[in-house]
Amino acid sequence: MVVDAEGVIRVVNRQTETMFGYAREEMLGHRVEMLLPERFRARHSGMRASYFVDPSTRPMGTGLELIARRKDGTEFPVDISLSPLETEQGVIVSAAVRDATDRKRGEKERELLGLQQSQRLESLGQLAGGVAHDFNNLLAAILNYAGLIADDPGAETVRSDVQEIIRAGERAATLTHQLLIFGRREVVKPEILDINAIVGDLEKMLSRTVGEHIEIRTKLTPDVWPVKADPTGVDQVLMNLIINARDALHEGGVISIETTNVDFSSGTDIEPWALPPGRYACMTVTDDGIGMAPDVVVRAFEPFFTTKAKAEGTGLGLATVHGIVTQAGGDVRIYSEPGMGTVVRVYLPASSEAKAEPAVEDVPIQGGVPGATILLVEDEPQVRESTARVLATQGYVVLSAPAGAEGLAIARSHAGPIDLLVTDVVMPVMSGVELADKMQSIRPNTMILLMSGYPQDVLGRGAASFGFPLIEKPFSSEQLLRRLRSMLEGRRANRSPALGAER
Repeated sequence: MVVDAEGVIRVVNRQTETMFGYAREEMLGHRVEMLLPERFRARHSGMRASYFVDPSTRPMGTGLELIARRKDGTEFPVDISLSPLETEQGVIVSAAVRDATDRKRGEKERELLGLQQSQRLESLGQLAGGVAHDFNNLLAAILNYAGLIADDPGAETVRSDVQEIIRAGERAATLTHQLLIFGRREVVKPEILDINAIVGDLEKMLSRTVGEHIEIRTKLTPDVWPVKADPTGVDQVLMNLIINARDALHEGGVISIETTNVDFSSGTDIEPWALPPGRYACMTVTDDGIGMAPDVVVRAFEPFFTTKAKAEGTGLGLATVHGIVTQAGGDVRIYSEPGMGTVVRVYLPASSEAKAEPAVEDVPIQGGVPGATILLVEDEPQVRESTARVLATQGYVVLSAPAGAEGLAIARSHAGPIDLLVTDVVMPVMSGVELADKMQSIRPNTMILLMSGYPQDVLGRGAASFGFPLIEKPFSSEQLLRRLRSMLEGRRANRSPALGAER
């Protein structure tokens, strides 16, 4: 339709008649506000007047949306584009009006689908995290008992078999790490990282992983901006992307890894998605393989979705990548077409922090601290018993309890000192953080060490805010003993009350 500066309709076409239900004669000579609900007419009149002060072309998709009204009173959304026209009588405007009902319906359906997918992901995440927590407890017991056998002088004939058990347990621990990342319940240890160094460190191993029929090429931007992320997680992101690319190259080909700096500080993103303005280090993995259809790209990050054969993939790879990257404040984008290969871009926020110097571990592994008493509270019997045996073999006095209430009872009734409380975080009735809090009231000089394979649920209130150290399950005997000795020797070095003295 064509409207003049006074808002009077001068020209309409047949589609306008069909859309609004009015005959041409019923619209010509009347103000355009007749096509709007009454509650919007006064506002629209003001908007129209302001447009004619400085008329300009405004195409569809630039936010010009209105609610229109048909002759029968039904209302519907419309998109509008405006084009000013100079005439001898002054400026008039040509308005193209499109019924936006289908577009709005599609947006609502996509929003609902996104909400359903988000809820499904959250449920799967809770399941994965719960499974990983229980599995970590089993692995802790397996590794502890295997360590006890390996340290037994009389077990020389089975030592190699025990070492295989330990290696298998450690590989299983890596799988639970992946489950925890997917479930967003992993304790991440962010560090300042150089992604060029990560690519360089993994390049040789990646070449062996993909096979001789595939070439890996790298193009690394010098002075790529540092990022703050969990190094194990970033390793896993790159490994998963390379393995996916390898599987897309059935007959061989090229996988490219590129690093670049991307600055979105101006707020003008390269495409409309929700990364905050700022500086990002970008890691891109490209393959010239079979590519993906649009419906596969849409579902690529969905957990357990895979186009691979049943024995070849779990569908957790890209879901894990997405979980790691978003947990670090970044985003992942996939670009792919059938027969054209795939490009995956990982954006991680740049960090201005300086890289910390690595700590040198010089605490002896073997031997407990003479006279030290440890209160061990763990609800899983196998973990509690195996951990108690490990500690006892190193000369510690071990008091053990299956729950928080029993641990507190021991703390109140034990006549001697308790140098250190080692407690699981997630326990029925009373969490390890609650126990530690109460323990500090009863025995303020007792040190605290939390242990858990499922700590994220309590970290917000617990370990981080209370300042308690944490050891992750499954841990080896060596890791636990080193940690305990470090804490107890640290107290001695700081000239705290002597171990063995009454608190």
